[in-house]
Amino acid sequence: MATNSTICKADLSVSDIDRGYYMQHALTMAQHPSETNQRLVLRLLAFAVHAGPNLTFGGGLNTDDEPDIWEKNLTGDIDVWVELGLPSEKRIRKACAQSKAVILYCYGDTGVAAWWQSIRRHVQRFKHLTIWQIPDNASQIMAEAAARNMSIQVTIQDREVTWYSAQTSIAFTCRKIF
Repeated sequence: MATNSTICKADLSVSDIDRGYYMQHALTMAQHPSETNQRLVLRLLAFAVHAGPNLTFGGGLNTDDEPDIWEKNLTGDIDVWVELGLPSEKRIRKACAQSKAVILYCYGDTGVAAWWQSIRRHVQRFKHLTIWQIPDNASQIMAEAAARNMSIQVTIQDREVTWYSAQTSIAFTCRKIF
């Protein structure tokens, strides 16, 4: 946890009808001083989409060695590596070398197309890499829920995500890039 990080607590209720996963999670997150509210809630969203008994937050912005979210198996191997933003080709290569599945969630409509064009030919060989784009309007609306104490409900059905908080709600689908 970085010095001066803000500690945020989230009561996250996940109803993933597609996977048959229904669970309540009491989460504690460290918001790095450089992390925006938008990125903070997108970490919560990514956690909800991949929620499971072994899923945990990694070091994220605080370290180069860990993803934002990951799932390790009992032997310590990384089964799922979840990353947010527009990582470098080098970081994607590293993630793919260390994990069985790598999922990237891109956001910020203006930069995603240029980023994808710059790395596309270098990462297409990774068959266990999946890249999704979160609609910018959805991430901005979800950012309104960011607080030190949050209560969030996420429902997933037919790949549509519905986000509920005391401040806002929105339904959207992520666009698969790769």
